Amino acid sequence: MAVGRFQVMATLQAARAFVLGLPIESAKSFGLNRAIFYAAAKRGFKGVTKRAPKEFKLKKMPVSPKEAEKLKKSFNIYNLGDEIAYSVEIKGRQYFIIGDEIQTEDDFARQIESRFGNRFKDAWEEAIKICTQYDKGVLLSQHYFYETIYKPRRDELAKKWSEL
Repeated sequence: MAVGRFQVMATLQAARAFVLGLPIESAKSFGLNRAIFYAAAKRGFKGVTKRAPKEFKLKKMPVSPKEAEKLKKSFNIYNLGDEIAYSVEIKGRQYFIIGDEIQTEDDFARQIESRFGNRFKDAWEEAIKICTQYDKGVLLSQHYFYETIYKPRRDELAKKWSEL
C-alpha cells in the first residue's frame, strides 16, 4: 500500500510530539489528530463540529457510565508550543480528539503504520532523526514545523516510505 501525505504528516507530527516529550502513545494520538486536522482544514472544515463533544466515540474501547463521566471531566485544551488540541485522559494516558472521536495508538497503527507494512520502524526512526535536527523553537511553532519540516519533504518522504 502507498504512503501518502496524510501518513507523512501523522508520522512527522507524532515524532515532533515525541521529541518534545510526549509519551509514545500520546505522541501517536497527537500525530493522527494533527493529520486529521490538516486534512479537514484543506477541505474547509466541512462536517467538523465546532463545539466540545457531549459524547465521545470510543472505538473498541467500551467504558462504563462512571468511566464516561471521568472522561468528560478530563476534557482539556493541550498546548504543544503555539498549537492547541483537545485531549482527554484514559487510564492515565493523554489522547487527542477531533469532534467526538478520540485518536488512540490503535487508530494510529490502523490508519498510519499499516500503510508501511512491516517497515514503519524505519520510517519512525527517520522521522525522529528529522525532528531532532531542528531547533526546539521550530518544533514548538505550528507554522515553522509545517513550512520547514513537513512541506519541503512531504512528497519525497511519501515516495521514499512507499518504497520501503
